[in-house]
Amino acid sequence: MTNEKIKVLYVDDEPNNLVSFKATFRRDYKVFLAESGMEGKKIVEEENLHIIITDQRMPEMTGVEFLESIIPDHPEPMRILLTGYTDIQAVIDAINKGKIYHYLTKPWDENYLRNVVNNAYEIFRLRLEKKVLMENLQVTNEQLEFMLRQNLLS
Repeated sequence: MTNEKIKVLYVDDEPNNLVSFKATFRRDYKVFLAESGMEGKKIVEEENLHIIITDQRMPEMTGVEFLESIIPDHPEPMRILLTGYTDIQAVIDAINKGKIYHYLTKPWDENYLRNVVNNAYEIFRLRLEKKVLMENLQVTNEQLEFMLRQNLLS
């Protein structure tokens, strides 16, 4: 995973924002774009994403609703909420329901957003590493328990 580009999905109903995001970050990340939560859900199902960035205010489904809807089947990707409005209820919902890593306001600052994505990926990577280590530890414990039982029986 060290040479793999960070896979980022950006969901926003404004095509200009999508074009701008891709133009800015396509060299740094493997960028996926969606104009709606439903489109975003399809990409989440098809790709092994690391980071999901979504606009809050979209027709049909808010960013928080989108994030909340993907958590049961795809809890691993780090979630970032982006909005052009300071809406305290959206922030609270994002934290409680969407389990976001970070909340940003538009217009985004390129360097700041890049740092947020890179930091989010580091946490993603560390969580994945921890999961693998825990699985290995479980196998080792089971092997030790088996050996102990074998020794007790002999």
